[in-house]
Amino acid sequence: MGCDQSRWTPGSEKTLEKLSPILNSLEPVKHKTTVLTNMELRPAYPGSHATSNSSFLSAARAKVTESSDYYLGTTADQVAAKQIGQETQLPSLELAMDLMQITGQCDNGYACVYQNNLSWSSPTTPLPAEAHPRLVFENLFGEGGTPEERRMALRKRASLLDSVSESMQSLKKELAASDRSRVSEYLDSIREVERRIQQAESASKDSPLPDLDRPMGVPAAYADHARLMFDLQLLAYQGDITRITTFQLARETSNRSYPEIGVSDPHHPLSHHGDDPGKIERMSKINTFHVSLFAEYLEKLNNTPEGNGTLLDNVLILYGSGIGNPNVHDHTNLPTIVAGGAAGGMKGNRHIRYDNPVPLANLHLTLLDKVGVRIDSFGDSNGKIDELFEPLSV
Repeated sequence: MGCDQSRWTPGSEKTLEKLSPILNSLEPVKHKTTVLTNMELRPAYPGSHATSNSSFLSAARAKVTESSDYYLGTTADQVAAKQIGQETQLPSLELAMDLMQITGQCDNGYACVYQNNLSWSSPTTPLPAEAHPRLVFENLFGEGGTPEERRMALRKRASLLDSVSESMQSLKKELAASDRSRVSEYLDSIREVERRIQQAESASKDSPLPDLDRPMGVPAAYADHARLMFDLQLLAYQGDITRITTFQLARETSNRSYPEIGVSDPHHPLSHHGDDPGKIERMSKINTFHVSLFAEYLEKLNNTPEGNGTLLDNVLILYGSGIGNPNVHDHTNLPTIVAGGAAGGMKGNRHIRYDNPVPLANLHLTLLDKVGVRIDSFGDSNGKIDELFEPLSV
């Protein structure tokens, strides 16, 4: 839902020597991070929350409708999934932090499906995101069976990892000692995530009061929930279960408050701050909080070995919003970060500032090209962002 650019934009030109207050937590990984200033999402106009969300990954203009005849465009993640996602167990993984309303009208004559779905596999096929860690865990590591068998296992709290471990034991005998150690560490990480999910489910039984923005059975604290969802993505990448994920940290028009960081105001009303310094300060605390959780995730990726480098070196991650100034629903000067990609030549420690607005679609086209998806254009693109990467020697 946008940000205060004065607190977001790095204080140094060309490099990230002087990180801004909101981005300060990126310090440990800034050498593998680039901030782009003055990216624009023109297909999202006229400004709304529905179009900022729907256009963010599609660079397409949503059809104005409150009914089921919605029409958008295939999002960049799904363009990639159709090519590189076919090599893994799951072509892609769609995650969110909030329960999503997918029917009805949510914003300025636009159907809720636009506001609450980041990923679209075709112009008429949105892919709903999952907010429940248990269901994501099952999707990644479950062994199938009938629905009744899966329900019985959950009632007994039988660990899905027990069945996975049995098949892993024979594999480990064939591996070198160093590889056996890495497999053991991976299994330990899976079990630790499952333990945290079980803790959250137990806590939900003790506190049965409903939360309209939070599914039952997830951690009560936003940070604990977000860390679980980030860790599930890390495990999915590490096990090559999927190579493509999307994660919505906050849905558009979210009324979630953040008492754990001292912000009792709902997020959406704060974003319409009317230039009130106090509201801008509290909104910026939310932005800072979100970026700090993202930075933790990047550090974990950077501490996970992969090939000749780290897992962070071998992924490309886009973080941002389809709104620049939320007070006026502006879709220019978007908060935009790209992280990882060192194995593909991404430079890092960069602040790329454009004098004139550049289509966000140019960034999508560039990132798609880097992961092996060769297309001539995407959305309203008019070129690529070549300065993001160093030329690789053949």
